[in-house]
Amino acid sequence: MKRTAILTLLISLSIAVSTNAQSDSVVNRIIEIGTTDNQTMDHLDILCNRFGGRPIGSDAYENAANWAASKFQEWGMEVEMDEVGELPVGFNRGPWFGRMLSDNGMHLHFATPSYTSGTKGVQRGHVLLEPTTQAQFNRMKSRLKGAWVLISGTNEGWPIDYSIKADSIRNSIKQKNEETEKENNRIRRENWKNRGTDVPQKELLELIEEPALFYKEMREAGILGIIQSSKVPIRVMYDRKNLMDMTFETLPTVPDIKLDEHQYNIIAQMAKERRYFELEFDIRNHFKMGPVVYHNVIGIIPGTEFPDEYVIMGGHLDAYDVATGGVDDGSGVTPTMEAARLIMEAGGKPKRTILAILWAGEEFGLLGSQSWVNRHKDELHKVSNMVNRDGGPTVPMSVSVSDAMREDFEIICEPINSINPKFPFKITKREPREKPKKAWGTDSGPFAVEGVPTVVPRNGDPLGYDFNYREIWHTERDLYNKSIKEYQEHAAIVTAIIVYGIANLDHLLSREGYYIDKEEKTKKKKKKK
Repeated sequence: MKRTAILTLLISLSIAVSTNAQSDSVVNRIIEIGTTDNQTMDHLDILCNRFGGRPIGSDAYENAANWAASKFQEWGMEVEMDEVGELPVGFNRGPWFGRMLSDNGMHLHFATPSYTSGTKGVQRGHVLLEPTTQAQFNRMKSRLKGAWVLISGTNEGWPIDYSIKADSIRNSIKQKNEETEKENNRIRRENWKNRGTDVPQKELLELIEEPALFYKEMREAGILGIIQSSKVPIRVMYDRKNLMDMTFETLPTVPDIKLDEHQYNIIAQMAKERRYFELEFDIRNHFKMGPVVYHNVIGIIPGTEFPDEYVIMGGHLDAYDVATGGVDDGSGVTPTMEAARLIMEAGGKPKRTILAILWAGEEFGLLGSQSWVNRHKDELHKVSNMVNRDGGPTVPMSVSVSDAMREDFEIICEPINSINPKFPFKITKREPREKPKKAWGTDSGPFAVEGVPTVVPRNGDPLGYDFNYREIWHTERDLYNKSIKEYQEHAAIVTAIIVYGIANLDHLLSREGYYIDKEEKTKKKKKKK
């Protein structure tokens, strides 16, 4: 009996040693491949410079999704094209050009939101300031045909809303402004009567400003398009107010141009002075018939011992097409893809299943991640951790974990500091916090609402590349060359080590002390009282 027990113990120790050795060899191999043959930037090059901007509903998004799926298959992973939803129409962006035709002419710096109208070829026209009262509109309505109209307000990325609800709001403002204008006319008459006397002149009441207040009337009058001032870099997103109600028969017809504020001011001054000049635009915004289905792309590395338990890593595949999504979220998608490749190339056989998920429609409202969470609520207790990268091309510097997770992470993260001394990595304490009631603005949000741990490395810029996320966020500067090669490559290695390490634990990560149980917190407060 004793001999059998000793033999059993030796066999168990032998298995444990061989398992740990295999795990160590895989991690060492991940580091070796990641430092000598890192392909993160190659993936990003294809994503940005072959496909470009990738809003859902575009050919670019569909092409990028199919390419990513093919790479996962090439690396030996299982692949699932996970249907999320459909859009009533699709959108593809072509080139856009503009210039001012005058003695001091210039090329125009502008952009248009996705799912808005392009021009009908090259279109040239005069420039008018938008009417703000019915009287102004009546005076200029004949001149509106063939005009580019400068509207008020400052671009925040969204197009002018032309929905039925928006028209109703405009009508209400028009009525209020009409009443204000009647009072202003009375004040003008009174001021005229009192001119040259000691009676002080009264100030006119301010009208309510609403960009494109007479949008519908101007469109019916035949304007070529509207132009709004925009800060630089120019930010444009998509027509979120009208997209879901679009059909191929009811597409937008008036270009919505967001123009460099410096050029806008010059043109507005010339228009105020009633100078004659023209603007010329060629905007190739193209639509396609729907419905257009879009998918999450899921690369699967099956678990060998706990196949129905999961570790998720990902970033969102969609990106606005005013640029090419090099940072938002190419800087998350491509390290995720490379981390998956490194694990597979290193011969990784994780105990639990690793899901590399490239999310669809994050920019349209977390559509892909929320859909997946909604459809897998019964399995969320089996998700050990969700690693989401969507914060820019900076480098992982630390990870914040609960006390219950710390021992696991100390073992998992120990090899990271052997990779590159320029990027020291540390583990910090995460204080318990309340579970969010509403998803925050990236794909880990829906998971957090359901209580799934979303432990992700915190990034930094230790080499001083002066990266500024606000500069690229949804702007024309979100390009391939805004990503930082050495940071991106290191991020892929760190992601692979952490994800593989969590997947290879003998247990799911403990959720103890990760979130505060609100009911428990209330009970403790009552006891103290």
